Amino acid sequence: MKNFLLTVVVPVHNEEDNVIPLLDRLVPVIGKYDYEIVFVDDGSTDQTLAKLKQAAKINPRLRLLSFTRNFGHQNALSCGYKHAQGNCVVTIDADLQDPPEIIDKMISKWQNGADIVYARRKKREDGFFKRLTAYGFYRFINFLSDTKIPTDIGDFRLQDKKVNRFLAELPEHNKFLRGLVAWGGFREATVEFDRDRRHAGVTHYNFSKMLNFALDGIISFSTKPLRIATYIGFWASIFGFLGILYAVYRRFFLPHDYWVTGWTALFVAILFLGGTQLITIGIIGEYIGKIYREVQNRPPYLLKEKVNIK
Repeated sequence: MKNFLLTVVVPVHNEEDNVIPLLDRLVPVIGKYDYEIVFVDDGSTDQTLAKLKQAAKINPRLRLLSFTRNFGHQNALSCGYKHAQGNCVVTIDADLQDPPEIIDKMISKWQNGADIVYARRKKREDGFFKRLTAYGFYRFINFLSDTKIPTDIGDFRLQDKKVNRFLAELPEHNKFLRGLVAWGGFREATVEFDRDRRHAGVTHYNFSKMLNFALDGIISFSTKPLRIATYIGFWASIFGFLGILYAVYRRFFLPHDYWVTGWTALFVAILFLGGTQLITIGIIGEYIGKIYREVQNRPPYLLKEKVNIK
């Protein structure tokens, strides 16, 4: 396809020092194509929205969607997908860790037949803890998930219009997009790159957000935690039953001198069974909570304003 429209979706949250440098690098790369850039402001409280509005006055190809508050990165991406008009859609963060310069390679892979082109992180300049948790996240979720998610890949990717439409029309409210893209079974290709440090500011993904993100991914694509909870309960019951048999045997068949009240064993048994029950209840509660959020049927986000979008 020679004549096509390219849409670049950029979710932003408090990125006032990054949005203009991103445009300075992005526009020269995609300027050779017919393009649009859809920024989705996820409830920023700094000057991000003001700077984007000013940039939109200069460049009419820049679209802007603004949320009433912070609804989360995945919802911002979903909103961008819904409003994207392109034949192919590239998603990229505003912190310049993902280089816009490889978009040409991604488009080439798409023109050669790929429906999804992932940007795989060959090397990253993040801190040790960030690299360790990212490495463990993909391996752990693939261990539990029924859908294999490509490792060392974030939300920097290109997807064909049909993939974009598929993601935008899914009825789920709490979408784990990295898993849904892989779940669709579309033709895939990969472009590798070295990930840089943030251009400015600090990451908005602290440990608690990363943990919640991982839990959402696991619960969205696997029932194995429920199966594991069942196994834990099964083996705990077996050990408990064996303990009962042993206690009865000691009480009636061993000499009285050997019968010593063992508060330590009792204490350990109570802690073990209590901990097992809490873990199991917690796992079940996560699934029930997700069902609860889905049946509420609330909109995943609320739009405050649109710029350069009819």
